[in-house]
Amino acid sequence: MNVFEQPPTLPPGGRGRAGRRPPKTPKGRQVDPQALADVRALLGERERRRDLLIEHLHLIQDRYGCLSAAHLAALAQEMRLALAEVYEVATFYAHFDVVKEGDTPPPAVTVRVCDSLSCAMAGAEQLLQDLPKRLGAAVRVVRAPCMGACDRAPVCAVGHVQVMQADTAHVAAAAAAPPHAHAYGTPAPFDAYVRSGGYDLLKACSGGACTRDDIIKAVSDAGLRGLGGAGFPTGRKWSLVRAEPAPRLFAVNADEGEPGTFKDRYYLERDPHRFIEGMLIAAWVVEAAATYLYIRDEYPELRLLLAQELAKVEAAGLSRHSKIHLRRGAGAYICGEESAMIESIEGKRGLPRHRPPYVAQVGLFGRPTLEQNVETLFWVRDIVEKGASWFSSQGRHERKGFRSFSVSGRVKKPGVKLAPAGVTARELIDEFCGGMADGHSFKGYLPGGASGGILPASMADIPLDFGTLEQYGCFVGSHAVVILSDKDDMKAAALNLLRFFEGESCGQCTPCRVGTEKATKLMAAGPWDRALLEELSTLMRDASICGLGQAAPNPLLCVLKYFPDDLSQPLRQW
Repeated sequence: MNVFEQPPTLPPGGRGRAGRRPPKTPKGRQVDPQALADVRALLGERERRRDLLIEHLHLIQDRYGCLSAAHLAALAQEMRLALAEVYEVATFYAHFDVVKEGDTPPPAVTVRVCDSLSCAMAGAEQLLQDLPKRLGAAVRVVRAPCMGACDRAPVCAVGHVQVMQADTAHVAAAAAAPPHAHAYGTPAPFDAYVRSGGYDLLKACSGGACTRDDIIKAVSDAGLRGLGGAGFPTGRKWSLVRAEPAPRLFAVNADEGEPGTFKDRYYLERDPHRFIEGMLIAAWVVEAAATYLYIRDEYPELRLLLAQELAKVEAAGLSRHSKIHLRRGAGAYICGEESAMIESIEGKRGLPRHRPPYVAQVGLFGRPTLEQNVETLFWVRDIVEKGASWFSSQGRHERKGFRSFSVSGRVKKPGVKLAPAGVTARELIDEFCGGMADGHSFKGYLPGGASGGILPASMADIPLDFGTLEQYGCFVGSHAVVILSDKDDMKAAALNLLRFFEGESCGQCTPCRVGTEKATKLMAAGPWDRALLEELSTLMRDASICGLGQAAPNPLLCVLKYFPDDLSQPLRQW
């Protein structure tokens, strides 16, 4: 047949050349009309942008208690995304409950029991055994990683609202009438902050009374560093980002997920506007067109508080220079890593990026991006107003500045302790925490949360600060200090921490994904094979993409090195 000729016409009722009837519906999963109506009603006038995918998944989860296959398909169509893109994001984050076709939705109430180290020491394992019996099949009880309330352990979350110092009776009462997160209403934080001189420095900056170089010099002279864990000099970071071409962006990390860390929560609860003013000053310094504040989903009250107060700041015209976007995490420790957080803000899985390029060069939406921690920004106003020498004159043992230590575990008075940089663990216990808890003798401590390693009490006189612990295989990180006693098994502590890393690995690289799994199995089975565990640890450190896999072996290696007596004893759980 000539290519310009028409093909022969099929007779009425014909099946076509292959003998098949034409499909009645397009290829692929069909969208349920009711599910599509549900999704459209929830989204309302909200934009259907790709970077808002996680926010829209939260809307569905909050309304229906889970993410059904029908709603995911409807959301994919509404946002003009492949269903695979929506599904891979929804299944990545721990706080999204994806229900496959034909599966039973989860119960209306879910109780999450924190099983991270401080809560495990306070009785979380017993709660995990007792709660299912007390609550029955109508309530789901699951394990969960650190919830940022280690000083009030053990902690459970009913829905997403936390029950502190939990016991079965309190959790049962909360599960019977699930609490709802609410914003802090009184006193009005914005009004009180403004009356005390709040935002005067920001106005001075935007009004020309201060230059950007003035602010950078003040924080540099004070020695302010990134207090989320890395300790990078703040003034230098601001200068590096400013040197990149505009438009520049700003990403603020309020996703503290390191077991033992709760200092950002402490400051946001008590003085949110001091942080917000520091954030807006930093955005002004680097001329960031937009600021994205990423807060962990475990802090629902704080998210509502920030939304409430940021609206007041915007109404007062204080954020004209940088549009503020509040973004909600979904339960992923890895999103505390700066590039993984940026991926999550963009509406994707929180997978760390390879470097270079660095975030300061190619960050959020491909633009140069400043990334900072909450506590770092909290200090900006005080440093500039009181002078760099006020901040740098603090410190002990030849260290400079203040540090906020999240202290939990076997002490009488756990909590956030504002102390001089360089304070030792022994000084923290004796001077700031009222000593060891009754009946407990100091045996060891975590100087920097789960990833910072474990040191014995005999090494408790080392200054706690950046650069002082690395020679011992540890680091101070986010200044999360967990105190252990003679009642604690160091092997059990290390196993708890490795299980945390196993659960929180993003899965992108084999050394971390498989290495953490193999390590926990070897540690739990015992006896510990030193040579094999050290070989596995070396592989994880050398070949993992990001700090999670690189630091995960630290607790294990520290127990092997510093606690030989524990190795010969059978594993004891709390």
